[in-house]
Amino acid sequence: MAGLRVLDDYDVLLADLDGTVFKGGVAVDGAHEALDGREIVYITNNASRSPGQVAEHLRQMGFDADAGQVLTSAQAACTLANDILDDKGVPQTGRRAYVVGADSFRELAVEAGFEVVDTADAGPQVVLHGHSPENGWRQLSEAALSIRAGAEYVASNLDTTLPSERGFLVGNGSLVAAVVSATGVTPRSAGKPLPEMFRRAVAASGARRPLAVGDRLDTDIAGGISAGIDTLCVLTGVATHTELLHTDVRPTYIAANLRDHLPGWSAALEDDRVVVSSGATGDAAVMAAEAVAVAAPVVWREADRGGSPEVVAAVGDGAAHTALEGWR
Repeated sequence: MAGLRVLDDYDVLLADLDGTVFKGGVAVDGAHEALDGREIVYITNNASRSPGQVAEHLRQMGFDADAGQVLTSAQAACTLANDILDDKGVPQTGRRAYVVGADSFRELAVEAGFEVVDTADAGPQVVLHGHSPENGWRQLSEAALSIRAGAEYVASNLDTTLPSERGFLVGNGSLVAAVVSATGVTPRSAGKPLPEMFRRAVAASGARRPLAVGDRLDTDIAGGISAGIDTLCVLTGVATHTELLHTDVRPTYIAANLRDHLPGWSAALEDDRVVVSSGATGDAAVMAAEAVAVAAPVVWREADRGGSPEVVAAVGDGAAHTALEGWR
């Protein structure tokens, strides 16, 4: 197996997909080498594909994956919706759901025991809202009508953006915001950063030492932390270098991607500044990640003490200067 050496310290990787393993239909650089031969559970907030479709998408990009390795927020949303209706004393038979989302989400809702209806006039007891490129005004309006009539509102996830090979697309959370604006009702969310998906993945895989891997601090990393799991934030998607410096959601590890690491980089507090010194040199993006990986813990420590130190490159250190110039 290749990839970051730190991966070898864990028996199962709980890996995010969009922005971490792939972007749209393109594998993230380094993901193949890092994941080959490892025990993996793919945990995704994207509810637009079924577990089988996700696995097929991964196989098309050359990854070894099957549906049993995939846990989606749509699955978690169906479970959460049933739990909510259980608590309200709604009989398990005759439960109706209006689904804003892909056909695969509707199929999962049926498997979970719901009658999926096409209109608010059918009196759904719950609205399930997940990402689909087909979501539009009609679907959002039927959802709003259902919620105003008393339906519970459950979102698969609240990610406002969706990484793709072209950039950041509109995510489920952005369309959820339209329904919230129209109804005044905030949904319960089933996906990350809630810990349940991580706990289900650990239980299903039998992991004794899992590592949560992702590109978003507010979902992947926060969710891993909430589940008590070590975390790795890769700089291949949403999280930025400057965001990592100033966040309260602090990953255990930071890396450019799942494969590349340059040893010997260091950071130290000197006269109220965090001074970064380079070690091994290489690709500029990897050097930028190494610089923030060593600087962030020092900045976090000082922030907890009330400080806000500037991060600078060591005098005359061209590689460190290049690294910091590459921060976004």
